[in-house]
Amino acid sequence: MKSAPTLGVTLGATLRATAAVSAAAVLAVTATACGSSGPGAAGGSGGGGRVTVWTLQDTAFNPVQKKSVSAYNAASKDTRATMQTFVNDPYKQKLQTALGSPNAPDVFLNWGGGNLSTYVKSGEVADLSADLDATFTAKFLPSVLAAGTLDGKVYGVPMEGVQPVALFSNKDVFAAAGITAPPATWQDLLADIDTLKAKKVTPIALAGSQAWTELMWLEYLLDRVGGPEVFAGIQAGTPGAWDDPAVATALGMIRDLVERGAFGTNYGSVSQDSGGADALLAKGRAGMELMGSWEYAGQLATAPKFVKDGKLGWTTFPTVPGGKGDPKNVVGNPSNFFSVTAKSANRSDAVDFVKKTVTEPSYVSDLLSIGQVPAVAGIDAQIKASPNADYTGFIYQLVAGAPSFTQSWDQALDPATAQKLLTNLQKVFNKQSTPQQFVSAMDAK
Repeated sequence: MKSAPTLGVTLGATLRATAAVSAAAVLAVTATACGSSGPGAAGGSGGGGRVTVWTLQDTAFNPVQKKSVSAYNAASKDTRATMQTFVNDPYKQKLQTALGSPNAPDVFLNWGGGNLSTYVKSGEVADLSADLDATFTAKFLPSVLAAGTLDGKVYGVPMEGVQPVALFSNKDVFAAAGITAPPATWQDLLADIDTLKAKKVTPIALAGSQAWTELMWLEYLLDRVGGPEVFAGIQAGTPGAWDDPAVATALGMIRDLVERGAFGTNYGSVSQDSGGADALLAKGRAGMELMGSWEYAGQLATAPKFVKDGKLGWTTFPTVPGGKGDPKNVVGNPSNFFSVTAKSANRSDAVDFVKKTVTEPSYVSDLLSIGQVPAVAGIDAQIKASPNADYTGFIYQLVAGAPSFTQSWDQALDPATAQKLLTNLQKVFNKQSTPQQFVSAMDAK
C-alpha cells in the first residue's frame, strides 16, 4: 500500500506501490515500493566503520534518506554510511541472493511481517532486542513496531510512513442522496448502499479485476467479526484456522454486499491499475471506496479539484454488531522497515546508524514535508503544522489509537498461500464460490 510483497505474490500489491510512487511528489502518504535503479555505493558489508544501506529508489523519499545519511556522516567521527537504491523487483531478487553472503548490505529495507519472517527463519537478520532500549522502542507507535517484531524480538525498525486502509466517500454524492454522515455501523453502510442504489449511483467503487482490492473487505470484516486473533492463527499456519466460524461469517457478509448490488454490476472489469475505481468516486459515479491511505495522494494527483474543494471524505471502517474485534483496529501496511543483517561485519555501526536516523526530529519533519505520516509517537503538533493536516492527522490518529494493525494478508502470508487466497476470494466476489467452498479450498493441502 506502497508496499512490495515477496516477488510473485500478487501483481495488485505491486500496482499499489506504483500508484503511490507516481503520486509521491504531491503527497506520499504511502511507503515506497518501486523506482529505478540508482548508482549508490557498491554492495557488501565492507569494514573499517563503513555501513552500507540498501533501499528502494523513490523520487520523493530518497532525498530525505540521502539527507539523513549526510547528517549521520557529518556527526560521526569513525563511521561512514553509504546508500544504494534499487528498482522494486530487482531489489527483492538481489536481496534474496545477497543475504547470508559476503555481499550482503549492513542495513536493508524490508516490508515487515511475512516478508521479514522469511529472512529471520533463515537466520539472515540480526535480533536487535538487546541493542534497542525501551526508550528508543517507545518512540514508535506500538501497532506499527509490532510488524517488525517476531516472537517478542525486534528485527525491524519502522523507517517510512504508515499505510492503513480507510473508507473514502464523495461528499457531493452523499449530499444529493440525503446522506448526512459516513456510515459508522454495518447497518448504516447497508442503508446507505440501498439509498445510493435508489439514486442510480454505484454505492461502492471496486476495482474487482484485481483481487487485492477485494481483500481489504475480508481483512476488515474478519477483524471486526472475530478479532485479529483469527488471522493470527491463519498466518501461523494453525491447523483448521481457515475453518474458524468468523471466516465464513465475514465471507457471507461480502456475498450479501455483492448480491445487494453494493459494487454495481461491472466491478469485475474495473482496474485499479488504470485508476478506474478512483475515477468512479471522483466523478460522482460512486459514493464510497475502501482503499489504502494512498487514495488521498492519488486523488490529489489525478483529481486535484475534487480534493481541494473538500469533496473527498474519509472515515474508519464501520463497526459490526456483536463482533469480537476492537472497532479501533486497522488493517493495511504498517510501514517499511530497516533491519540489520545477521553477519554484518559492522553490526554495532549499523545499529548506530538506524538508531540515529529514523527518529531524529529533522527526519520526521522531512517525512511530513513530503506528506508521509511517520510511525513515531508524540508528533501531533508537527502534523498539525504540516500540509494536508486534516487528512494526515486522521491517518496518524487512526494508527496511533489502533490496538492492532494487521498487515495486508497478501504480504503477511507466504507467496503460495497468498496467491491461493486471492484466487479463491475473487471467486466469492464473482459469485462463483460460496463462503464454505472458499474455506474448504483454503484448508485443502
